Amino acid sequence: MSAWMELQADTYRQYGRSSALLTLAGVIRNRAFRVVATARLCQAARNAKGAGKLLLPACKLLHRCTSSMAGVDFPWQTKIGAGFALTHGWGMVMSPAAVIGRNVTLFHGVTLGRRDRISADGQRMTGYPTLEDEVWVGPHAIITGGITIGRGSRIAGGAVVSENIPPYSIVAGNPGKIIKSDCIPDVMHPAPLDE
Repeated sequence: MSAWMELQADTYRQYGRSSALLTLAGVIRNRAFRVVATARLCQAARNAKGAGKLLLPACKLLHRCTSSMAGVDFPWQTKIGAGFALTHGWGMVMSPAAVIGRNVTLFHGVTLGRRDRISADGQRMTGYPTLEDEVWVGPHAIITGGITIGRGSRIAGGAVVSENIPPYSIVAGNPGKIIKSDCIPDVMHPAPLDE
Protein backbone atom coordinates (compact mmCIF):
# COMPACT_ATOMS: atom_id res chain seq x y z
CA MET A 1 0.00 0.00 0.00
CA SER A 2 1.36 3.43 -0.90
CA ALA A 3 2.01 6.12 1.70
CA TRP A 4 -0.78 8.23 0.14
CA MET A 5 -3.30 5.38 0.53
CA GLU A 6 -2.17 4.83 4.13
CA LEU A 7 -2.60 8.55 4.82
CA GLN A 8 -6.10 8.44 3.31
CA ALA A 9 -6.92 5.55 5.68
CA ASP A 10 -5.53 7.62 8.58
CA THR A 11 -7.79 10.50 7.46
CA TYR A 12 -10.78 8.15 7.41
CA ARG A 13 -10.06 7.19 11.02
CA GLN A 14 -10.17 10.88 12.01
CA TYR A 15 -13.28 11.96 10.10
CA GLY A 16 -15.24 8.87 9.07
CA ARG A 17 -14.56 9.71 5.44
CA SER A 18 -11.55 10.58 3.37
CA SER A 19 -10.55 13.17 0.78
CA ALA A 20 -7.48 15.20 -0.10
CA LEU A 21 -9.18 18.31 1.33
CA LEU A 22 -9.89 16.59 4.67
CA THR A 23 -6.30 15.35 4.81
CA LEU A 24 -5.03 18.89 4.25
CA ALA A 25 -7.44 20.25 6.89
CA GLY A 26 -6.23 17.62 9.36
CA VAL A 27 -2.59 18.51 8.72
CA ILE A 28 -3.31 22.20 9.28
CA ARG A 29 -5.58 21.94 12.33
CA ASN A 30 -4.66 18.77 14.23
CA ARG A 31 -1.14 18.50 15.69
CA ALA A 32 -1.49 14.75 16.41
CA PHE A 33 -2.65 14.04 12.84
CA ARG A 34 0.09 16.31 11.46
CA VAL A 35 2.82 14.15 13.02
CA VAL A 36 1.27 11.01 11.49
CA ALA A 37 1.18 12.75 8.09
CA THR A 38 4.84 13.81 8.27
CA ALA A 39 5.87 10.26 9.27
CA ARG A 40 4.05 9.00 6.16
CA LEU A 41 5.80 11.70 4.12
CA CYS A 42 9.22 10.54 5.38
CA GLN A 43 8.39 6.94 4.54
CA ALA A 44 7.25 7.95 1.04
CA ALA A 45 10.49 9.87 0.46
CA ARG A 46 12.58 6.93 1.72
CA ASN A 47 10.77 4.56 -0.67
CA ALA A 48 10.79 6.96 -3.64
CA LYS A 49 12.66 6.21 -6.81
CA GLY A 50 15.30 8.59 -8.17
CA ALA A 51 15.20 12.25 -7.20
CA GLY A 52 12.35 11.73 -4.72
CA LYS A 53 14.87 10.28 -2.25
CA LEU A 54 16.56 13.69 -2.13
CA LEU A 55 13.54 15.02 -0.23
CA LEU A 56 14.14 12.71 2.74
CA PRO A 57 16.40 15.08 4.75
CA ALA A 58 13.83 17.91 4.46
CA CYS A 59 10.99 15.52 5.33
CA LYS A 60 12.88 14.27 8.39
CA LEU A 61 13.43 17.84 9.58
CA LEU A 62 9.74 18.63 9.09
CA HIS A 63 8.78 15.48 11.00
CA ARG A 64 11.11 16.37 13.85
CA CYS A 65 9.46 19.81 14.11
CA THR A 66 5.92 18.41 14.03
CA SER A 67 6.80 15.74 16.61
CA SER A 68 8.20 18.43 18.90
CA MET A 69 5.09 20.60 18.48
CA ALA A 70 2.86 17.59 19.19
CA GLY A 71 4.88 16.67 22.30
CA VAL A 72 5.55 13.12 21.13
CA ASP A 73 8.54 10.90 20.48
CA PHE A 74 7.34 9.39 17.18
CA PRO A 75 10.16 7.96 15.02
CA TRP A 76 9.26 8.09 11.34
CA GLN A 77 10.92 4.67 10.80
CA THR A 78 8.32 2.84 12.91
CA LYS A 79 6.31 0.38 10.83
CA ILE A 80 2.70 1.57 11.07
CA GLY A 81 -0.26 0.05 9.28
CA ALA A 82 -2.94 2.06 7.50
CA GLY A 83 -5.74 3.61 9.50
CA PHE A 84 -3.57 4.75 12.42
CA ALA A 85 -5.21 7.09 14.96
CA LEU A 86 -3.12 9.05 17.46
CA THR A 87 -5.57 10.62 19.90
CA HIS A 88 -4.29 13.71 21.76
CA GLY A 89 -0.70 12.46 21.50
CA TRP A 90 0.95 14.42 24.31
CA GLY A 91 3.74 12.42 25.93
CA MET A 92 3.48 9.38 23.63
CA VAL A 93 6.82 7.56 23.22
CA MET A 94 7.36 4.93 20.53
CA SER A 95 10.39 2.83 19.69
CA PRO A 96 11.45 2.91 16.03
CA ALA A 97 11.48 -0.91 16.08
CA ALA A 98 7.89 -1.27 17.33
CA VAL A 99 5.39 -2.66 14.80
CA ILE A 100 1.84 -1.32 14.64
CA GLY A 101 -0.95 -3.00 12.69
CA ARG A 102 -3.90 -1.49 10.83
CA ASN A 103 -6.73 0.51 12.42
CA VAL A 104 -4.79 0.87 15.69
CA THR A 105 -5.60 3.64 18.19
CA LEU A 106 -3.07 5.09 20.64
CA PHE A 107 -3.90 7.69 23.28
CA HIS A 108 -1.71 10.26 25.02
CA GLY A 109 1.13 9.11 27.23
CA VAL A 110 1.40 5.64 25.68
CA THR A 111 4.85 4.04 25.67
CA LEU A 112 5.78 1.34 23.16
CA GLY A 113 9.29 0.53 24.23
CA ARG A 114 12.29 -1.71 24.16
CA ARG A 115 12.99 -4.16 26.92
CA ASP A 116 16.28 -5.97 27.51
CA ARG A 117 16.61 -9.27 29.30
CA ILE A 118 19.78 -11.08 30.31
CA SER A 119 19.62 -14.82 29.68
CA ALA A 120 21.16 -17.43 31.99
CA ASP A 121 24.26 -17.55 29.77
CA GLY A 122 24.72 -13.77 30.02
CA GLN A 123 23.45 -12.89 26.55
CA ARG A 124 21.46 -9.70 26.19
CA MET A 125 18.09 -10.20 24.48
CA THR A 126 16.34 -7.09 23.20
CA GLY A 127 12.70 -6.99 22.18
CA TYR A 128 10.14 -4.51 20.86
CA PRO A 129 6.34 -4.75 20.93
CA THR A 130 4.05 -5.65 18.05
CA LEU A 131 0.46 -4.43 18.07
CA GLU A 132 -1.75 -6.40 15.70
CA ASP A 133 -4.71 -4.91 13.78
CA GLU A 134 -7.54 -3.09 15.62
CA VAL A 135 -5.70 -2.76 18.94
CA TRP A 136 -6.80 0.09 21.22
CA VAL A 137 -4.32 1.43 23.80
CA GLY A 138 -5.59 3.78 26.51
CA PRO A 139 -3.85 6.79 28.08
CA HIS A 140 -0.51 6.24 29.82
CA ALA A 141 -0.34 2.51 29.10
CA ILE A 142 3.16 1.03 28.92
CA ILE A 143 3.90 -1.86 26.55
CA THR A 144 7.49 -3.11 26.48
CA GLY A 145 9.55 -5.95 25.13
CA GLY A 146 9.33 -8.47 22.33
CA ILE A 147 5.65 -9.17 22.89
CA THR A 148 2.56 -9.27 20.71
CA ILE A 149 -0.73 -7.62 21.58
CA GLY A 150 -3.32 -9.74 19.74
CA ARG A 151 -5.79 -8.41 17.21
CA GLY A 152 -8.74 -6.46 18.56
CA SER A 153 -7.40 -6.26 22.11
CA ARG A 154 -7.85 -3.27 24.37
CA ILE A 155 -5.20 -2.11 26.81
CA ALA A 156 -6.70 -0.01 29.61
CA GLY A 157 -5.25 3.34 30.59
CA GLY A 158 -2.28 3.02 32.93
CA ALA A 159 -1.78 -0.69 32.28
CA VAL A 160 1.78 -2.05 32.21
CA VAL A 161 2.07 -4.93 29.74
CA SER A 162 5.20 -7.03 29.29
CA GLU A 163 3.71 -10.40 28.27
CA ASN A 164 1.95 -11.58 25.10
CA ILE A 165 -1.76 -10.87 25.01
CA PRO A 166 -4.11 -13.12 23.02
CA PRO A 167 -6.50 -11.60 20.47
CA TYR A 168 -9.70 -9.89 21.64
CA SER A 169 -8.63 -9.43 25.26
CA ILE A 170 -9.08 -6.52 27.65
CA VAL A 171 -6.03 -5.90 29.84
CA ALA A 172 -5.81 -3.67 32.92
CA GLY A 173 -3.52 -3.09 35.88
CA ASN A 174 0.14 -3.14 36.81
CA PRO A 175 1.24 -5.72 35.96
CA GLY A 176 -1.31 -6.05 33.17
CA LYS A 177 -3.83 -8.87 33.62
CA ILE A 178 -6.51 -10.07 31.21
CA ILE A 179 -9.84 -9.04 32.72
CA LYS A 180 -12.02 -10.10 29.79
CA SER A 181 -11.67 -12.37 26.77
CA ASP A 182 -13.59 -12.37 23.47
CA CYS A 183 -14.09 -8.60 23.56
CA ILE A 184 -15.32 -6.55 20.62
CA PRO A 185 -12.58 -4.33 19.09
CA ASP A 186 -12.96 -0.61 19.83
CA VAL A 187 -12.21 1.03 16.47
CA MET A 188 -13.95 4.34 15.83
CA HIS A 189 -14.33 4.92 12.07
CA PRO A 190 -12.43 1.79 10.97
CA ALA A 191 -10.75 2.51 7.66
CA PRO A 192 -12.10 0.17 4.99
CA LEU A 193 -9.02 -1.83 4.04
CA ASP A 194 -8.69 -4.75 1.67
CA GLU A 195 -7.48 -7.89 3.42
